[in-house]
Amino acid sequence: MDAIVAEALTGPGQRGSLWVMDETRKPTLIASVQRALRLMEVVAAHPNGAPAKQLAREARLPLATTYHLLRTLAHEGYATRLSDGVWVLGERVESLHGQSRTQQLLARIRPTLIDLRDELGVAAYFSMHMDDEIRLIDIADGPRTPRVDVWVGFEDAAHATAIGKCVLSQFDDDARRDYLSRHPLVDLTPHTITDPGRLFRSLEAPDAMQVDREEYSLGTACAAVPVADATGSVRGAVAISCRPAKLARIERSADRIRATAAEIQRTLTLTP
Repeated sequence: MDAIVAEALTGPGQRGSLWVMDETRKPTLIASVQRALRLMEVVAAHPNGAPAKQLAREARLPLATTYHLLRTLAHEGYATRLSDGVWVLGERVESLHGQSRTQQLLARIRPTLIDLRDELGVAAYFSMHMDDEIRLIDIADGPRTPRVDVWVGFEDAAHATAIGKCVLSQFDDDARRDYLSRHPLVDLTPHTITDPGRLFRSLEAPDAMQVDREEYSLGTACAAVPVADATGSVRGAVAISCRPAKLARIERSADRIRATAAEIQRTLTLTP
């Protein structure tokens, strides 16, 4: 079978070295990386740390190799030698762990956004209130569904975007005033709402769909619905962007966007 595939790709009687499909071929692995990862696993198994000799024995590595790997890991911030000589994981491991959790969350959310993008033919967005900021978490776009040109960061333009207003609508008045005291109502287009009273009135219905009619960028309209849980620990929004002429049709698809928001909310609730 492999020979037939190879000939189909390279021609009769030839063998394409890059294309021969050999199911028995083992992947090329880098032994030093394997040893370093195994050593990190052994270090992680000792919350109070362990000396190099013990780590070498448990990782089944020569002591000299263990010292070389530990020094390299320490130089890169992935291991730390304490004053009593024991080794523990370094600070960069925690950084990787945090980024890994974010990526795992994206892996669960993105397929849902992609489904919305493909069904409505628009770019889809997800945003959350995190660390006192309204942050854009993920975007599902494509050649036929381009994202809005983020010429001003969404964190500084919540008042001018459907997704930002949708998150703000979930705040109480004091939280909104605090947020806007740190993020002035900058005039981005002739349609941007810069009057606090008018903005607050537009946020009175926390469950309502919020829209941006060229308030952030001329030539682009957006619509957003909330992503929230009963405890208030999740404050987010799902949004789409489109040409202004298409917005009315998108608004009629509010139930589809809400279904996406509900699916993402369940994902957030179930994610540890």
